[in-house]
Amino acid sequence: MPQTMEAVVFRAPGDWGLEALPVPEIQKDDDVLLKVNAASICGTDIHILSVPPGHPATPGSILGHEYTATVVDAGSSVRHLKPGDHVVIDPNVTCGLCEYCRLGMSNMCVNMTTLGIFIHGGLAEYNVAPVRALHKISADVPAHRATLAEPLSCVFHAVERAPLTPGESVAIYGAGPIGLLFLMLYKAAGAGKTFVIEPVEFRRQVAQQIGVDAAIDPRSADAAAAIKSATGIGADVVVDATGASLVESIGAVRRGGRVVLFGMNQHASGQVKQNEITRYEISIIGTFIQRTAFPKVVRMLESNLLPLEKLITHRLKLAQIGDGFDAMRAGKSVKVVVTP
Repeated sequence: MPQTMEAVVFRAPGDWGLEALPVPEIQKDDDVLLKVNAASICGTDIHILSVPPGHPATPGSILGHEYTATVVDAGSSVRHLKPGDHVVIDPNVTCGLCEYCRLGMSNMCVNMTTLGIFIHGGLAEYNVAPVRALHKISADVPAHRATLAEPLSCVFHAVERAPLTPGESVAIYGAGPIGLLFLMLYKAAGAGKTFVIEPVEFRRQVAQQIGVDAAIDPRSADAAAAIKSATGIGADVVVDATGASLVESIGAVRRGGRVVLFGMNQHASGQVKQNEITRYEISIIGTFIQRTAFPKVVRMLESNLLPLEKLITHRLKLAQIGDGFDAMRAGKSVKVVVTP
C-alpha cells in the first residue's frame, strides 16, 4: 500500500492543483477505503472553478463527486462489502435524522455534505467514504460507464418526477451530459418526437447520434416556433438542463404541459409571465439530485440499457485533467473520464 497519492485539490475560485497527499485512512467504524478506478468531470466542477464561482466548495478539498472504485478495506461495522468489491458512490451524504430525512426527502437534508465538493472526493488514487454512500455494482460494468452512475441517478429522479406517456414529445434545453442523459432516458421510456436546443454544434451532433428528431441551434432558429410547428401545440415535457432557460421552456411547452427545472445557475435570472403558467395550467417541476434512484441506476448500468459510450468524448489520465477542464469550458467535450 503506497503512503502518498496524487489528487486534484480545489484551492480557491479559479485555482486548483495536482498535489501529492497522504493516502487516507479509515477513521470510523463505517468508513470504507477505496481505490478509485475512474472519475468523470461534472459541470459543477467547472462552476466551482469559475470566477466568480457558480457553486460553493471547501478550499483544500479533493474534487470529484462522480466516481467508481474498488473496496480495499473497511471499518468494523461494515458487513455487506468486502475487499475487491466494485462500487459506485452516492456523493451526497445525508444525516438521516433531520425532519426532511425522516419525511423520506433525503435530497432536502439540512445537514447534507458532499464528497468531492465539501469533503474529499474521487479525483485521486484513493478515497475514504462512509459505507452508506456506496452501492455495489458488477465488476463487468466498465469503469468509464460506472462513473456516470451519479449524474444518471439525478436524471432518473427527475424523470420519475416528470414521467411521460409513450408517444409524448420532449424538448430539452441544453445538450451537455445532463441534457443527453435526459434524451436517452426519455427515449427509453417511449418518447415520441424529441428535440434538443443547443448552441454548440459538437453537442448537437452527439444528440443526433443518440437519435434526437431535431437538434436546434437557438442562435439561428426560433426553437419554440420550430417545436410548435413540429408538434402542432408544443412539447408535452420541456426540460431546462441549463439552469437559465425557464422563460424559453415556458414558451415551448404545450398548454397543460410540464416544465422540468434541473440545471442550476446561481447567476441566472429571467422575467417570467406568471399569468401564462396559471392560464395555461403549466406544471413547473423542480428536481434536485436524487433520493432512491441509485439501486435502479445500478440495474440499468448492469443491463447495458443506454448507449452511454456516446457521451464519453475524452479519456484522460489524472495528470491531464487540465485538458479536460479546458475542453469542457470550450464546449468541445461531452463527458470527460479520468483514470488515476
